[in-house]
Amino acid sequence: MSERSERTRESFRELWASLLPIGRERSTGGYRRFAWTPADLACRAWFREQAERRGLRTEVDRNGNLWAWWGEPSADGPRAVVTGSHLDSVPDGGAYDGPLGIVSAFAAIDDLRARGMQPARPLAIVAFADEEGARFGVACAGSRLMTGALDPARTRELRDIDGVTLAEAMAAAGHDPTLLGRDPERLRLIDTFVELHIEQGRGLVDLDAPVGVATGIWPHGRWRLDFQGAADHAGTTRLPDRRDPMLPFARAVLAARDIAAGAEALATIGRVYVVPGAANGVPSAVHAWLDARAAEEDAVIRVVEKLYAGALRAAEGHGVGVAIERESWTAGVDFGPGLRKRLAQLVAPAGRTAAPALPTGAGHDAGVLAAEVPAAMLFVRNPTGVSHSPAEHAEEADCLRGVDALATVLAELAG
Repeated sequence: MSERSERTRESFRELWASLLPIGRERSTGGYRRFAWTPADLACRAWFREQAERRGLRTEVDRNGNLWAWWGEPSADGPRAVVTGSHLDSVPDGGAYDGPLGIVSAFAAIDDLRARGMQPARPLAIVAFADEEGARFGVACAGSRLMTGALDPARTRELRDIDGVTLAEAMAAAGHDPTLLGRDPERLRLIDTFVELHIEQGRGLVDLDAPVGVATGIWPHGRWRLDFQGAADHAGTTRLPDRRDPMLPFARAVLAARDIAAGAEALATIGRVYVVPGAANGVPSAVHAWLDARAAEEDAVIRVVEKLYAGALRAAEGHGVGVAIERESWTAGVDFGPGLRKRLAQLVAPAGRTAAPALPTGAGHDAGVLAAEVPAAMLFVRNPTGVSHSPAEHAEEADCLRGVDALATVLAELAG
């Protein structure tokens, strides 16, 4: 191993080891780093510490996104090259989804500095707030607010399962929620955004490549389904007399898979809240969240419409009311072909003219920013193909290839 490679490995290992314990749930081995909770704040403190150790200036923008700057951006000077990802997680998520991009960014800057590079453009690392939407239900909240894709007033009123609003959670963490909203001044500072992320599938495994480039992101959205029945006693209420919302909900869960399969789409109901939640009682309400995705927007819409129509029919048969509300929507994203081809050539493995390019059904901050600035993504191979689970994994050798690829890209883009 070369001296440079050894330095990169030590930098990556140190960064990774220091972040790994934060927010880890011992009983599952997964992570619970939800927005504006103590675990999230500990991750933010870790980010600041790593930036300060490297002499990078840190700041929090109006939407709670955390930045570390190498070089000072200005409206009159060269615009910045930005990299990064997120530090929050889904419930019991894996270690790599998001944090790999942050750790790799710090390690890449270490590598560039060790080579004596002085970038012509400012470089920045960003940790976007609440990318997963695990607490308040809306994914990529920090980047969506920054680009104006989310309404600030509605966002402030989003509530977690305990009824705490996003505004209350932000204020408790020391941030002013009245400042939420589109940030045109910051967007004008960005020349290019490149996000490195673990691949959330087996594409690179099948292609036998450690690093790839994203072509685009499928359109996807989240919908809340509310089934309203009547609470009653499980031991005394005859079956014909019940208005049990669990029954049409169960039909909706099964129908989601069948409808999606027929539309070449993906549909998942992975979160459900039963009221009042007694083992010996008929529920009064069931609240569920549908995630639907496909390569084409029309396919997603067809899945949701058919599912809702079927849920209405099932609910009527049991005297249950049902309503549906879209909580978030992300249109399909095609990353600019010029930038992504340039990256694919820069990070091409030995013996190839370009790294493989592949689409993804997973949403990312890079997809949100692509509507405003040139954006691209690098993927690092995931040998398990599993994501949003403790089984998510990337081999250290592939992570180091990712750091090297990111450093190469940043050096090229920042001059």
